[in-house]
Amino acid sequence: QYMIKCSDLMGGVMVTASHNPSNFNGVKIMYHDGVEIPKALEAEIECLVDKGGPPKCEWDQVGKVSYHDYVEAYTDAVISHVDSEAIRKAGLSVALDLGNGAAVYTAPVLASKLGCKVYTLNAEVDGGFPGRGSEPTPENLTDLKELIRATKADLGIGFDGDGDRSIIIDENSDAVWGDKTLSLVAQEYLKTHPGETIVTAISSSPSLEKVVAKYGGKVYWTKVGSVLVSRAMIDNNYLLGGEENGGIMYGPFLAARDGCMALALMLHYIATREKPLSELIAEQPQLYKDKDKTPCPDELKEDALKQLAAQVDAPEINTMDGVKLVYGDGSWVLFRPSGTEPIFRIYAESSSAERVRELIEDHKVLVKKVVDRLSAA
Repeated sequence: QYMIKCSDLMGGVMVTASHNPSNFNGVKIMYHDGVEIPKALEAEIECLVDKGGPPKCEWDQVGKVSYHDYVEAYTDAVISHVDSEAIRKAGLSVALDLGNGAAVYTAPVLASKLGCKVYTLNAEVDGGFPGRGSEPTPENLTDLKELIRATKADLGIGFDGDGDRSIIIDENSDAVWGDKTLSLVAQEYLKTHPGETIVTAISSSPSLEKVVAKYGGKVYWTKVGSVLVSRAMIDNNYLLGGEENGGIMYGPFLAARDGCMALALMLHYIATREKPLSELIAEQPQLYKDKDKTPCPDELKEDALKQLAAQVDAPEINTMDGVKLVYGDGSWVLFRPSGTEPIFRIYAESSSAERVRELIEDHKVLVKKVVDRLSAA
């Protein structure tokens, strides 16, 4: 995506199913800016495909195919946005769970260029994802946590299949939710860019607003979906965005999720702040968060959401994307149909882990009841 942006191309195509299981595949179409095309244009293309696709050209009108290795240029570009000298002087060690995906080609190169001692897991590209599930959930990163303990690494990163998302693990082998990572990035960015606006999706923690407000900034909320966050950044000239699932959009580099950029930023903060990652994260609001999912056929999602919305109540209800219920104690739960899988996703956050599990389990049962009733109709 970065090379599309820098190579004066009209666009590009990425073949990926991202975090989905290996039986899935997909195509992402990129604009000239290296970011996925807007949803409206995507719908036009899908309509064209449904009608049989555009006319095919003759054999002698087919364009040329050339192959390029952009790893060196890409990793050098990432490094240009951090204090590489400070990182090298810090002599950090990093454990990378590459997930048998695209990050195999880039993340170890990047970390090595920054003078890190690098330990890797699942470092062979394999679309069957034999090492672990392709989504870097804390549950899927058990081996990475063990590697951090064994090597005493300063930082661990688990990547998804196409390398745009990364889940951070601190030096104590504790997983860091994506919106805490975004909170840290926002804090450090706003120290030198006070008053800027940070873009994130409705599934992120509202506590981000408190962090951003300390530096005179604001939060711009979107529906869930990386392209929606990215396009909001581009359309409004905002330079930082992110998601709770581990996606960081660092606009000075690229207004799209990039796992290697997230890796470089974490190394930069550890080195320049001269603190371990756990202490940097401890500066952020300390809330408990979790998420779960429950099956729902695609054709039932719309009706299920309508019925669910009619059955719930809370002091504050947000229907920007799915249904988000905010309670008087600050706890909240969001349930929404996934845009990539036949499931409902359920997110919750609270000041206590018990309250989080209660919210998730209660609403998981509610969603299942509604889906079962619709399935039987």
